[in-house]
Amino acid sequence: MVVLTYKALNSLGPTMYLRDHLSSGIPTTVLLCLFLWAICYDFIWSRIPPEFEHPLKLRVIHWILIMVLGAGRICESLGICRQLDVVRYVVDLKKTKLDPSLFTKDLLFDGIPVRVYQPKAPLAGRRKGMLLFHGGAGLIGTIDLYQDISNNIAKNADIVLVSVGYGLSPEHPYPSQYTQCLAATVHFLKNAEDYGVDPSQVILLGDSAGGNIAAFIAKKLTERPDLPKLRAQVLIYACLQGLDFNLPSYMQNAWMPILYRENAVKFGLQYLRKDPALRDDVLRGCHVPEDLRLKYRKWVNANNIPEKFKGRGYPPVTLAPHKPPLHEQVPELLQATYSAILSEDHIIKQLPETFIVSCEYDILRDDNLLFKKRLEDCGVKVRWFHSEQGFHGVMNLANPGLFYFPAGVEILDCIIDFVKSL
Repeated sequence: MVVLTYKALNSLGPTMYLRDHLSSGIPTTVLLCLFLWAICYDFIWSRIPPEFEHPLKLRVIHWILIMVLGAGRICESLGICRQLDVVRYVVDLKKTKLDPSLFTKDLLFDGIPVRVYQPKAPLAGRRKGMLLFHGGAGLIGTIDLYQDISNNIAKNADIVLVSVGYGLSPEHPYPSQYTQCLAATVHFLKNAEDYGVDPSQVILLGDSAGGNIAAFIAKKLTERPDLPKLRAQVLIYACLQGLDFNLPSYMQNAWMPILYRENAVKFGLQYLRKDPALRDDVLRGCHVPEDLRLKYRKWVNANNIPEKFKGRGYPPVTLAPHKPPLHEQVPELLQATYSAILSEDHIIKQLPETFIVSCEYDILRDDNLLFKKRLEDCGVKVRWFHSEQGFHGVMNLANPGLFYFPAGVEILDCIIDFVKSL
């Protein structure tokens, strides 16, 4: 077995190394062991509510994810490559096609890679424009991975869509994701007319970590009177707070595939380039000082969640005592840059019209319900869609095929209807 140091591997390129050494395939015995382990792990830990309509299909997807993470962990323990490199390699295997009704071009916006999708059909006036920031916890995800979504929205909403390929952590340290996406957004707003776009009709869209980025940029642009105002922002099961990981949705969906509660915090810490070993204390709320608990409980509080979302029950959890050293290690979690919900009222009031999508079987459901309330309390126009059968990442499973979920199509259709209505 060939074992490379991280330094040597990085000089070669992890993806190239994996492509060269896995091209001949993985031994059947190894795959079988990983598969059996994934099934056992899933049935031991996952808790899928009986109301969920496609449990077996979701479990199969989860088995694949567990296999990939397991293979990555083995490679990392052997010194072959990082677990993250294996995950990215598998993600890059997905093949997508460009829609024939669209022009596409890969460009650089202020040095940031983007792909521009433009409808071929002529239009008398200028179109709406959209910037898409993909999800993936800031650790994975590419323009190619989101090409089907980009095709769908650009074609059916008849807009010019710019998919932003921001740099991923840890190679691009946080908060460079914000600065890169902001730079691409500013460039597009300044040059929108060059792409047949009305600069007053630009929309931001992000899912999961991409929704976190979109929320940050929408806030940041309120400080730029020299630029056209955003028309709207679209937040799809976005990560919007790092204060309380014991809200009802976090407890109800703690072991719901494909995003466990403990993994969400682990990935968040990796994105921020913090020690994942801090996860358990963060989950317990030890990173939150007493004064900030008092200050923010008016905004982040289970009492602000409508009662109908507590029907499945949840064990109320009191935050554990504060550990000052922990707060000093992860201050970003409580900064408004990362936690949009914690922004002051005078900033929230300036945000554009917002479309929020929440999913019933997603730990981040309550982040979005609480942000919806914050916006409405500050007089911001909000439209909201709640997917009763949705789970985290379901929008990426909207294409016909083995892993098709109607909730993914439902969410995409609602996004398109919202954009067309503006």
